Amino acid sequence: MRAVGVMRFGGPEVLELIELPEVHAGPGQVRLRVHAAAVNPTDTYVRNGSRAEQQKADPPPYVAGMDAAGIIDEVGEGVSTGVAVGDRVMAIVVPRGSHGAYRESLVLPAESVVKAPAGSSHAEACTLPMNGLTARLSLDLLGLQPGDILAVTGAAGAYGGAVVQLAKHAGLVVVADASEADTDLVSQLGADLVLARGDDFAARVRAHYPDGVDALCDGSVQNGLVIGAVRDGGAFTSVRGFAGDGQRDIRFSVTLVSKYWREHEKLDELGRLAETGVLSLRVAQTYPAERAADAHRRLEAGGSRGRQVIEF
Repeated sequence: MRAVGVMRFGGPEVLELIELPEVHAGPGQVRLRVHAAAVNPTDTYVRNGSRAEQQKADPPPYVAGMDAAGIIDEVGEGVSTGVAVGDRVMAIVVPRGSHGAYRESLVLPAESVVKAPAGSSHAEACTLPMNGLTARLSLDLLGLQPGDILAVTGAAGAYGGAVVQLAKHAGLVVVADASEADTDLVSQLGADLVLARGDDFAARVRAHYPDGVDALCDGSVQNGLVIGAVRDGGAFTSVRGFAGDGQRDIRFSVTLVSKYWREHEKLDELGRLAETGVLSLRVAQTYPAERAADAHRRLEAGGSRGRQVIEF
């Protein structure tokens, strides 16, 4: 069974095709024949050694990937989530050792796997689980009500775009950042007000909302630079561990998608929202497994508006 993995840490060139033993579904598990795996920034940390300390408990090869889509080919005993052999599905993966989405065959807890949105390709379906669930968790942590005002940084990205779309679906007012080239895209995603991205985003928000917004999702990881956009007693969530210092009674939270990796109902709902057009499935480019290094190079070059996807 083929996989894309690394035997040593480094740049995209260390990614290689490797052979792994066949795996089988046990009780409560399903097995996917993986056809597509999205490439996310977190995958580069598995590859380049940024998480070597966490990975050292497992020997190489290391296989990255948190999003997979394909066909169910085994269902273990006790699975009651409604999937069956032959179903087209998408899944969220928490990588460890050689257990990541960049492989032809993957065994997962049944709760991490749902039917793919009707009419989607494998490449499209694999772009949704991780970023969609991360966006869902961020909004759940913020606990906003219809009519509240949410600011989103990194709004043109996969996570930020999903936040914008889910927030609008929930009845929120959305203020988002964008480069000049991305302004139309972010508006099309549903943002009510699009402001120029940059270190002065908080000041730009305050120019429109002098008291500040009710909450902020920091998809561009600006951390302290954008806290000023949030009103006293508001809420702030980050995707890279930043937790503020409790200033002005702001509620800080950290969005860690691993908390939602077995939230079957939430992932299934995201699929239904994609079917109805609430959520976009954004593929930038697809690559055969042999060219996985090119997918990583393109991601790290920046500017992609959608996910690079590795296909098996």
